[in-house]
Amino acid sequence: MMLLQQFKKYAPLLFFFALISCNKTDWTENFKEKEKSPFGNYIIYNEASTLFKKDSVTLLKQNIYDYLMFESLIDSTKTQNYVSIKHSGYKYTNGTTAELLNFVAKGNNVFLAFNNFRDTLKASLKFTTNNLDKDVYAIKALKKLKGTFQLKNTQFSKTSFTFDRNIRRNYFLQYNENATTVLGTMEVDGEKVPNFIKIHHGKGAFYLHTQPIAFTNYNLLNGNEAYAANVLSYLPNAPVIWDPQIKSSKYQDEKEDNTNVFKFFLAHKTLTWFLFVSLIGLLLFMLFNARRKQRPIPIIAPLKNSTVAFTQTIANLYLKEQDHTNLVDKKIAYFLEKIRSKYLLSTANLNADFIEKLASKSGNELQRTKYLVNTIITLNKKSECSEEELVVLHKIIENFFNK
Repeated sequence: MMLLQQFKKYAPLLFFFALISCNKTDWTENFKEKEKSPFGNYIIYNEASTLFKKDSVTLLKQNIYDYLMFESLIDSTKTQNYVSIKHSGYKYTNGTTAELLNFVAKGNNVFLAFNNFRDTLKASLKFTTNNLDKDVYAIKALKKLKGTFQLKNTQFSKTSFTFDRNIRRNYFLQYNENATTVLGTMEVDGEKVPNFIKIHHGKGAFYLHTQPIAFTNYNLLNGNEAYAANVLSYLPNAPVIWDPQIKSSKYQDEKEDNTNVFKFFLAHKTLTWFLFVSLIGLLLFMLFNARRKQRPIPIIAPLKNSTVAFTQTIANLYLKEQDHTNLVDKKIAYFLEKIRSKYLLSTANLNADFIEKLASKSGNELQRTKYLVNTIITLNKKSECSEEELVVLHKIIENFFNK
């Protein structure tokens, strides 16, 4: 009775929003804990403390993978309940699923209410689902989908509940009967099929539900609040981790492959047609637009810079003629020109003042700079230079610039 009274206090809010919003009501299934729209999870989360009595309820502000890897290590002996009510586990990766399985195996419990469960979880817990309305996405089409749910526990004062919209014919098809207990069913074509099951795993259990829409604001204010309370009452008394799935993992190397945009489009019939029409339109545009293009302009290659090749040719010519003196003169002239252009120093007088300024600006030691300048002065005065002197000059100049 306490729980029913808590839900009824939100009824005036529903009528108030209906009056002021007119036709602007957002009927999309967002399953957000802060959304007061019909298919948000505002009420179920804010009344979670009443649903779970004295147990604390914590809204998870990080990815469940990060929480299980780090935060839970603080007290691994404490039993916890993990709850997530969403369209699907879109923040789950294979690594996240493995951590959840390990979390339950240690004695904890997980409640998942999803329209779509990850294949990794299905394979690990050995169950399959069948959604006869998986291609229905339009709001008008979803409004026509109705359903009746039943709970197996006869201790509840009411075990049958009728939902008047957005109830997909989504149920568990196959499961391991030795480890699975059917807790609730729904009627599909006159047959009762399981839509709420408990799968034992290690020391804990998974509580899986195929209709998260049953826990949204609309249904809690439309006479089915007892259903949500009865379903969540199956969880044992323990602190609750409520996951809004708003964060991606900071520490997990494995990321969900979201690069394949076509996979998302092909998963929805209307978006698939949109994709095909867009591609056909693009091909037609390219076909008709190509005829209006001008002829391609031929590429004229720029003239090649042959300065290096010319210099090598001249150098080889001097070496062949054994004219070492001429090469020494040109090497000295090249060095002095580079000093003038790079360090802005006058080379008219190669005196002590010039040597000090050159050493300072070039960053070379004074002794090395003095040796270089004296070598240049000595070779410049000689009328004949040998090959060894040319080589020595070349090495000194190269070492000076490559200090």
